[in-house]
Amino acid sequence: MAPKVKGVIFDMDGLMFDTERIWDQFWSPCCRKMNLPDPPPEFYSNGRGLAGEHQLQYIAGYYGDKAEELLHAVWAYGGEQIKKGVPCKPGLKELLSYLEDLGMPRIVASSSPRTMVELNLQTTGTARYFHDIVCGNEVKLCKPAPDIFLEAARRIKVDIHDCMVLEDSHNGIRAGHASGAETVMVPDLLPVTDEMRSLYDDCCKDLFEVKAKMEQGVL
Repeated sequence: MAPKVKGVIFDMDGLMFDTERIWDQFWSPCCRKMNLPDPPPEFYSNGRGLAGEHQLQYIAGYYGDKAEELLHAVWAYGGEQIKKGVPCKPGLKELLSYLEDLGMPRIVASSSPRTMVELNLQTTGTARYFHDIVCGNEVKLCKPAPDIFLEAARRIKVDIHDCMVLEDSHNGIRAGHASGAETVMVPDLLPVTDEMRSLYDDCCKDLFEVKAKMEQGVL
């Protein structure tokens, strides 16, 4: 049976790669190096999916005028660690291979910097599966605004209403819903809440389930 959608938009961190847990580990060493307190637990959960000015403003709420310096330190330190490679989430390569066989357009839409997205795609051998990349600093408003997904749909030349957005973060689900895309949550570190249930079109435990539902014509 043919899938319902005609294009797939992938988030990256926490959806394609098990990087959310890894990035959480980079803040404390950088904070200590700058003589700043460690972030509290809610710093990580509430800030997932943010980028650009939204992210800076969020960090400034905890670290004031040190926010930009701290963010650059985390990106630099994290970049060196990520070069060692990141683990793919279960079912990623199987889903990408399936979409490739279908000839279905696919694109990454991530809040992370382009250099980081490209590095992760290259080190995991998944770069060849994607037609394009769009990052948070390439659109006017970042997630939870829909801009990044609307731009992703434009780049792969598929109407946003015929696209499926795959996301793990709450801000990503909010953005996907606002864009008008078929929005599917594949939970990682953040729980499925009543708000998320009211916004997403479906929820899958992993990317294997996404593939299975596409094969069944559910997605």
